Amino acid sequence: MDDAVRLLQLVINGTAAGCIYGLIALGFVLIYKATEMVNFAQGEIMMIGGFIAYTMIVKLGMNYWVGFVLTVAITAAFGFLLDALILRRVIGQPQFAVVMLTLGLAFIFRAVAGYTWGYDAVGFATPFTNKVVGSGRMVLGMDNLSIIVGTVLLCGVLYVFFSRTRLGIAMQAASQNQLAAYYMGIPVRRVFSLIWAISAGVAAVAAVLLSPVSMIDVNMGMLGFKAFAAAVLGGFGSIPGALVGGVVVGIVEQLSGYFLPAGFQEVTSNIVLLAVLILRPQGLFGQTIRKRV
Repeated sequence: MDDAVRLLQLVINGTAAGCIYGLIALGFVLIYKATEMVNFAQGEIMMIGGFIAYTMIVKLGMNYWVGFVLTVAITAAFGFLLDALILRRVIGQPQFAVVMLTLGLAFIFRAVAGYTWGYDAVGFATPFTNKVVGSGRMVLGMDNLSIIVGTVLLCGVLYVFFSRTRLGIAMQAASQNQLAAYYMGIPVRRVFSLIWAISAGVAAVAAVLLSPVSMIDVNMGMLGFKAFAAAVLGGFGSIPGALVGGVVVGIVEQLSGYFLPAGFQEVTSNIVLLAVLILRPQGLFGQTIRKRV
């Protein structure tokens, strides 16, 4: 019985961690579907969102929920400006140039965050800190539960936005066929900037949800590489795949940390990434596209 409870606890913890990976991976996928760019600075954007939340809630003494909303809004505006001022210029350039640019931005963001907020880990209390549900042998921390519930709610909001609103439908149209969307009068460049804003906002949500279980520091952005593995696992162009891939990586990571020797947990996402690239390069939900020359 104890083993079953322990296994269930590992799965729940892995699901919570996987939801964070899935939200970061969602940012990868949204940007890639729209612009065919891989944003390797997505993890660092989440890190910046975490520091902004810390500033709002701790330094300025704001209410948690007010600070949460303002953090998402500010980080989304940062993502919008990042595309409008910098990244829009490299659309259509070789993928290598785009990858190097976003990697360079990641290092710059990390350095700026260290200079601005310091290199010590920081954190803040949330309404879910040190609270649990359940009793006896089975206890679920409210921090993990808030991550899972928050992810589900955010996915529901995004689904309604992309399928029921004119702007969301315009974004999908621009992602599927830029030229056709342009001829239909859709401002494609502005739509792409809005997609970057949404991706940055989602990363900020991930940072705030993660704060009860992990401290915020300049290395927080390294989670982006685990999220990249999740995006590849799910299929890089699939939004549901990003979330499923994140949960799978999170659960496998927790199980490997318990059942395998020390050190395996940290490389689990890399092992999953290599296995997927070898066995199913298109991912779980991806499609193989053949081009006739």
